Amino acid sequence: MVLYFQSKVVDPPVTIYMGKDKFENEDLIKYGFPEDIWFHVDKLSSAHVYVRLQPGQTWDDIPEPVIEDCAQLVKANSIEGNKRNGITVIYTPWDNLKKTPGMETGQVTFFNHKKVRRVHVERRINEIVNRLNKTKEVRMPDLMQEKIQREKIDRKQARELENVEREEIQRKAAEKRRVEQEMNDMFDESRMHSNWREHEVEDINAAEEDFM
Repeated sequence: MVLYFQSKVVDPPVTIYMGKDKFENEDLIKYGFPEDIWFHVDKLSSAHVYVRLQPGQTWDDIPEPVIEDCAQLVKANSIEGNKRNGITVIYTPWDNLKKTPGMETGQVTFFNHKKVRRVHVERRINEIVNRLNKTKEVRMPDLMQEKIQREKIDRKQARELENVEREEIQRKAAEKRRVEQEMNDMFDESRMHSNWREHEVEDINAAEEDFM
């Protein structure tokens, strides 16, 4: 079971989602998309909240109001964090999440700890939490199948890009050959003509007519 929310502080709205429990969290860790950004309360138990950006976007593209929405949703879904003021929420790209042998279900660490950002949340803002909860949808997605379909799309786009790049290389190579052939033709002695007379001209008037 996955809970989906819509952050409408931007246009078009951004999808935010989280697992219902640690088992869904485990699947979300496994089947995330490259443009997913993971949020969690720092050093406390909380929901794993993700914002799904558009393909090609990075976490540098997340508007501040969307970060605030995610941080408030994480805080509201942390038993301990929801009670406290002045908490820290951390976030990182999905592909920085790391599972190691022996970790408990839903537990995660990072490949690169320097690739983790922090946002301070002073207090719960009910207006934000209530706004997001009004958009909540409960779904039972086939996360593995969604991942498979996404990877098929990525492979297709990669092949199309390779074809475009190959055609461009071929076009440039053909243009280079054409220019080189034109240069060779320009300096081909068999195609060159000269106005030089091999024999002395006796009639100067006739010679002058050659240049009139």
